[in-house]
Amino acid sequence: MDPDKDESLAATFFIDCDHRAVREKSRDLVMDIEGAKEKSIRLFYFVRDGIKYNIYTDRSTEAQFKASHVLDIGQGYCVQKAILLVALARAAGIPARLRFAEIRAYLTPPEMVEKRGTNIFPYHGLVELCINGRWVKATPTYDRLYCEKIGISPVDFDGENDAMLPSHAEDGRLNVEYLRDRGSYADLPLEEIRKASVSWKYLKK
Repeated sequence: MDPDKDESLAATFFIDCDHRAVREKSRDLVMDIEGAKEKSIRLFYFVRDGIKYNIYTDRSTEAQFKASHVLDIGQGYCVQKAILLVALARAAGIPARLRFAEIRAYLTPPEMVEKRGTNIFPYHGLVELCINGRWVKATPTYDRLYCEKIGISPVDFDGENDAMLPSHAEDGRLNVEYLRDRGSYADLPLEEIRKASVSWKYLKK
């Protein structure tokens, strides 16, 4: 097997795809379907809409980034949701890894911008899934209800094309600008994220 794919199937502290709850949820979601593409689509929509987007989710400890924890509390911000999707995919035998990008999120709540001092997020988290021999990006960040609330189209995933956050809201307002690609990771680079994130200054207080 390709070493990258082998690494992208392994359990880690954060991507605990060997955790009983993660294995069982993955199995329940895909047990009635065949093929990596179809399974990936099912897992994506579960994380997108079944796990509520919450930018304020507590993440002051390492354990709060674990896939099993995110599954248990049913909510998370972009990185936490990406970790869960990677874990569910690996549990289903689909190679998966984290990918990060620096973005400017124009529709970030004003109180969050005021607290952080910026609407730039240095490590926005998404996922790469290996489907039929090629890596495809998937972004399960915003659930459908959140999208309706802020007026953006939800990200759809067909298992073949990259699924990224929309650049504009439905009324034409700017939504997301991708500033820098930070590459792919087999596991969560938590220390890198903490060092780069302005918000970490506030979590430490």
